[in-house]
Amino acid sequence: MNKFPMTVQGARALEDELKHLKSVMRPQITQAIAEARELGDLKENAEYHAAREQQGMVEARIRDIEGRLQNAQVIDISTIPHTGKVIFGVTVEIANVETDETVTYQIVGDDESDIKQGKLSVSSPIARALVGKEEGDVVVVKTPSGTVEYEIVEVRHI
Repeated sequence: MNKFPMTVQGARALEDELKHLKSVMRPQITQAIAEARELGDLKENAEYHAAREQQGMVEARIRDIEGRLQNAQVIDISTIPHTGKVIFGVTVEIANVETDETVTYQIVGDDESDIKQGKLSVSSPIARALVGKEEGDVVVVKTPSGTVEYEIVEVRHI
């Protein structure tokens, strides 16, 4: 089975969510089901059906997280020597060649990506164009509105 790259922070966040689901949510739902059973007829018991539905969603999320963690290749970028090259996990500052506008992204796994937090999926067009390049290189990114040129200003191993 293929391994998928994940940062240490991404793995830690999934582990924290998994711990919360198992130690907090499961017992709460079990308690809610027990209380709903005490109310009597289960066929017409809305609380019981709602609790069972929530239990199904929580159990599915637990299985999903466990599968993701099992297939994750956790990469700690702070242990990799700095070469100025863009690789998975680095934080890269790029400047639009035309507008001189700079943005900073961390290249992360698909599960961790959040553009609002500056976390860019390694499979995104911008990240695919950047990976393998070095500080000072100019890369061309194909976007729906045309091509955009970015210069790699700085690569940081944070």
